[in-house]
Amino acid sequence: MDPVRNPYAPGAGQRPPELAGRGRELDVFDIVLERIARGRPERSLMLTGLRGVGKTVLLNTLRSQAINRLWGSGKIEARPDQSLRRPIAAALHMAIRELAPRHRAPERIDAFLGVLKAFAQRGAPTGRGGAAPKLRDRWQPGIDVPAASGRADSGDIEIDLVELLTDAASVASDVGTGVAVFIDEMQDLGPEDISALCAACHELSQLGAPLIVVGAGLPHLPAVLSAAKSYSERLFRYQRIDRLDRIAADQALCAPAEREDVEYEPKALDLLYEKSGGYPYFVQAYGKATWDHAPRSPITPADVRVAAPEAEAELAVGFFGSRFERATPAEREYMRAMATLSLVEGVADGGGRDDMDAAVPTAEIARALGRKPASLSPARDALIKKGLIYSGERGTVAFTVPHFGRYLRTQPA
Repeated sequence: MDPVRNPYAPGAGQRPPELAGRGRELDVFDIVLERIARGRPERSLMLTGLRGVGKTVLLNTLRSQAINRLWGSGKIEARPDQSLRRPIAAALHMAIRELAPRHRAPERIDAFLGVLKAFAQRGAPTGRGGAAPKLRDRWQPGIDVPAASGRADSGDIEIDLVELLTDAASVASDVGTGVAVFIDEMQDLGPEDISALCAACHELSQLGAPLIVVGAGLPHLPAVLSAAKSYSERLFRYQRIDRLDRIAADQALCAPAEREDVEYEPKALDLLYEKSGGYPYFVQAYGKATWDHAPRSPITPADVRVAAPEAEAELAVGFFGSRFERATPAEREYMRAMATLSLVEGVADGGGRDDMDAAVPTAEIARALGRKPASLSPARDALIKKGLIYSGERGTVAFTVPHFGRYLRTQPA
């Protein structure tokens, strides 16, 4: 098999050659965009799921749908150590620049950009004692109009964000379209920023304004939003992004191969589904390795068995190992105990064994390590902050990475 023609793409956030199994999510977003275009009320959208299920790819695809409908759009990736103010200002700057050529009143665009500049600069760091920031700390958003005064510049992120997004929606309404802001890794936003974003979305939904937020995050994102604002449960439309079913996984492998005049034997597809568990990132990783090792078409189960160790070695280094290395010895001990306790043996759709990692009560982890639960809180909290585990329900934790427990169970202590 020619490796140059290998169609598979196991990259972080890289769109696979065949976006299989996500038709429902794409259709739902098309309906959301159309409803808003017709002035109908609609909620912002939150995508949740484990790492490796394709949330970022789907987020980028939804953004493309918005762009194709001539919406203004901007995207950011949240970081635990960064305020929302600057990145969302940059995203809205991009969105309004997309709308500006179609707006009949340039002064309206300039007025919004003045508000945007005031919003962005209000978050600039100050020196000691409230003094003006040093020159190297000053941040200019690249907007060639004076900063406005008295709008989105109070310093209270909740007040300012509501005013800023309302004004952005008003500009979009002028040209008969909307604005969509896409936020990846949304669970990493700080509590104040999450609260402000919920308040802004609440205000926009009440006004029927044509601006929506599309967020993507780990499975505990709904709990993060609910902790910020109790009404967030009704404020957003939640869509859980999970592993592919057997039909979709086969499509993800077969459709790109068929375009290269290559076929799979049915039992090879059985084995690939067993190995990958249907997780999109793993489907691409095993597909790529199998293609490179297969001598000819059709691809056989023997080809999959020969290629699997290479795919697993790559995942062990780039997908699992890099995350494991970020943990301290105490955190690794905590995760090893989780891995031992979380094993659930089932049967994959292809007929083979499919090891899954279930949520584990924190009390059981403490008991397994012979420690008091309170003494393990620092390790647990650090792992949550690093995005390696999450707490979906009170008193339990689970891995954010599929098959991470299986990886840990194969590693020497």
